Amino acid sequence: MIPTVFSPLSLWRAGATLGSTGILLATYGAHALKNTVSDPAWIKNWQTATNYQLLHALAILYLSNAHHPATNQSPLLAGTLMTIGTTMFSGVLYLKTLSVKARVSRILAPTVPIGGLLMCAGWAFLWF
Repeated sequence: MIPTVFSPLSLWRAGATLGSTGILLATYGAHALKNTVSDPAWIKNWQTATNYQLLHALAILYLSNAHHPATNQSPLLAGTLMTIGTTMFSGVLYLKTLSVKARVSRILAPTVPIGGLLMCAGWAFLWF
């Protein structure tokens, strides 16, 4: 059996949290972000972050119920990788957008591709 980080219930809650916060952040991005950030590239980054977050929230919700405890734990591991990857990828893009000139933006920059790789690994792990 493959060890997982999240139980089905924890994964369900993570997907629900990513979905609900994704809606809120997408709404903020559509209506209020332009008052804070003027560069269209950063607004596009925000949109990318919300799109990936909402897509993966749905996938994580599905994966929380797509396993068979005795034979197949890979959906839970895939969902765990997607949860961690989405949090890193989207979360850091949000922080970078809101703190474009801050030092935190440069420090956290390497986290975005790592999060992207974890999301990709989650999808790839479904092959097994």
